[in-house]
Amino acid sequence: MLKPKVALSQEFILQLGDLPLSIQGKVLKWAVKFQADPRNPGINYESIKGARDRSLKSVRIDQDWRGIVFKPDNGDLYVLLYVDHHDAAYRWAENRKLTVNPVTGAMQLINIELSTHAVQPPSADLDASWNASAPLFSAVTDRELISLGLPEELIGVVRTISSEDDLDNIQKDLPVEAYESLFLLAAGDTVSQILSARETRVDREVDVLDFAKALETPESKSRFVVVNTDEAMAAILNAPLAQWRIFLHPTQIKFASGDRSGPVRILGGAGTGKTVLAMHRAKWLAENRCADGQRVLFTTFTRNLAADIESNLKSLCDSQVMARIEVKNLDAWVHGFMRARKIEHRIVYNRQQDAAKQAWESALASRNTTLDLPDDFYERELEQVILAQGITSLDEYRMARRVGRSGTLNRASRDAIWPVFEEYRGQLASRHLKEVDDAYREIAEMLTSDPISRPPLCAIVIDETQDFGPQALKLLRAMIAAGSNDLFFVGDGHQRIYSRNRASMGKCGIDIRGRARKLYLNYRTTDEIRRHAVALLEGCEIDDLDDGHDENRRYKSLSHGPAPSVAKAGDVREAAEQIKKFHAEFTADGQRASFCTIAPSEKIRDALAAELQRSGLRCITIDAQSNHSDAQNVIHLATMHRAKGLEFDAVAIVTPVDYLGPPDKTINQRRLMYVSLTRAKRAAMIVELD
Repeated sequence: MLKPKVALSQEFILQLGDLPLSIQGKVLKWAVKFQADPRNPGINYESIKGARDRSLKSVRIDQDWRGIVFKPDNGDLYVLLYVDHHDAAYRWAENRKLTVNPVTGAMQLINIELSTHAVQPPSADLDASWNASAPLFSAVTDRELISLGLPEELIGVVRTISSEDDLDNIQKDLPVEAYESLFLLAAGDTVSQILSARETRVDREVDVLDFAKALETPESKSRFVVVNTDEAMAAILNAPLAQWRIFLHPTQIKFASGDRSGPVRILGGAGTGKTVLAMHRAKWLAENRCADGQRVLFTTFTRNLAADIESNLKSLCDSQVMARIEVKNLDAWVHGFMRARKIEHRIVYNRQQDAAKQAWESALASRNTTLDLPDDFYERELEQVILAQGITSLDEYRMARRVGRSGTLNRASRDAIWPVFEEYRGQLASRHLKEVDDAYREIAEMLTSDPISRPPLCAIVIDETQDFGPQALKLLRAMIAAGSNDLFFVGDGHQRIYSRNRASMGKCGIDIRGRARKLYLNYRTTDEIRRHAVALLEGCEIDDLDDGHDENRRYKSLSHGPAPSVAKAGDVREAAEQIKKFHAEFTADGQRASFCTIAPSEKIRDALAAELQRSGLRCITIDAQSNHSDAQNVIHLATMHRAKGLEFDAVAIVTPVDYLGPPDKTINQRRLMYVSLTRAKRAAMIVELD
């Protein structure tokens, strides 16, 4: 006889995380026994009087606590749905029903009570972009709504929706794929566009009584997990808050698994789960597509982010899978490549330090003074034209496009300017130094001309793509042969805080046509915080990493909370006072919460830490050498750059007032603020420092 299949719902796991530790222990002990044999006569399944779904049963955990289990009449499937006090568990179960969507085949837990109530009338304060004069979805057929993930039972209530507020009011009772589809429809997308981007098939016959098969769909896997062993059950229930390891959005599941015919690019705003998706993609590739001796390279821009990702991957993957994944930021990979081939040059990351500064000053001393060009002209021309485009000769410079550079240069001017760059490279070479973009370019040329020298990689997964310039992308393209599953990029143009040069994937030899997708739902930040962050970039053009434009209209947060507060301070001491007040208010309820103060520089960060510590508050600094972002009952402090990739329940951001100048002149500072603000999950404050 086959062993019964046992699954856990996401709601069960989330509910478990809110219970007292003593009760969690009882539930865990009971659940492990339940997983071992759900047909054990000692498990007393009790019918629930008044329940709409007769397959929902109550099981005793102890004298007071009850679990709610889905136990159909046919088949050997058992699903743990909920846990609570006896009366509360019964009330919850009375209005719940587990069904299979007849079009998508997904298993869905429905609040039947919602289907009997119309949504509240729309509020007067509506987003102007939404039409409140008529039902939003009157032009969409019932079957189309179901194909988008809406349960049949909720069609009636959705037909009454006429505003964004109406939709948000029922969001918690909708399957996540249905909610996303509905707000995308309201934003102007068509049903076919949504289904195509999501890669959802709606042309297959569905057996609505086959719940075991329904569990295999990506939509079901986003809210239910099958547990096959005692160890798996214990691992999940011992870490109920680590949801990202288990549950992904249906779209994320589809992108994370399966073969792709070439490079893939995933865009998504802050908090949409890009890095989580990238980690699951790396895991799938390592498990399914790595031949003997091959590895998946997971790379990102900074060393700090690479360390964070490696730590998280170790909690996601077992040791055998991790042995097939290499996590390194790109510069570390380049350094290792050069050292392995005994290339003695060191890479220049700061042109104002020591030998590099001497080389640059020597080059500037050779410039043609009749041109009357300022020193910063040459440095920007070097970064944005010469290095970005990989120009190595005067003839190439004569033909170079200078998009984004002010003024035009005729041939004679370019001929007079070029010797400065030629001299600079010569000065670097004499000191065994090399600009990082030149190192990228030369290694890419080496790998292209000699494919045998390529590392043994089955795939490369790239996080924070927006921070890689053109030469970095060309290097990534050269590191692995073009083909199935070769390159997987995730990024967000709103968060570009390192690279000054936009890079077009297509122009760098990376063809993503037909394989470019977006993530829209923000799981981290409340919509109020997200809106405030997006407003910082209003008027700033945001690119899609491939010569196109990105927009914010279709991004949406699933949670709500207070809007960020704004305070002013004349100096660091006053800023610290504002932070102390905000921290006290946020932690007043005594619940465990993470809190971070984010500053524009190390100097201001350290000054704030000193002020806060004088008040008796415990502070931990997050820097390049240490990351204690999971520590509790402390105030973390980080710079805006270092906060990238982290998240906290609340953040206080100290920003110079000049960061909020005209958007066209403060785009880089505004991006830093956007990144900082979107680290917050529940609450945020901005302190404007004069």
